[in-house]
Amino acid sequence: MTRDNEFNDLYANGMYAFVNENYENSIALFIQAAEIKPDNKLVFVSKGAAHLKLDRAEEALIDINRAIEIDENYAKAYHIRGLINEKIGNDDEALSDFTHAIDLDPEYGAAYNSRATLHAKMGNEDLATEDIMVIQSLTNIILETFANENNVWRSQQLRVEQMMETELER
Repeated sequence: MTRDNEFNDLYANGMYAFVNENYENSIALFIQAAEIKPDNKLVFVSKGAAHLKLDRAEEALIDINRAIEIDENYAKAYHIRGLINEKIGNDDEALSDFTHAIDLDPEYGAAYNSRATLHAKMGNEDLATEDIMVIQSLTNIILETFANENNVWRSQQLRVEQMMETELER
């Protein structure tokens, strides 16, 4: 087995364990994967998320900060770091992280949602409302895109059905 295959297996098994809420096992597998690819941001974000699920904020911050060192433009890492900071009561740092995640990816709805929740908690109702409006706008765009793609698929399907009927009538 190649090192890449071994890494892929470890990471996939770690994600499987994570999804099945076996966070200790997922962390162990992510540690092994990180030994193979120490510069893979996904391993550290995933391990950090598992630590967060186990209420290990300090370990989670170490992992997320490592992911940010690897890729300072990875919006998801800032979002998760914001969640960690909020959990431990560092609301100003959390707000900064959520905002930075949004600056990096202006269509990152989860970061807007987290920021809106934090704004509301901090008594900034107007700012929370602004973020909620952005979430609604993003949701509408996603729904319109889905509807358009679905319409294209349906029109293609109708065309195929018409061609089949024409062929069968011959």
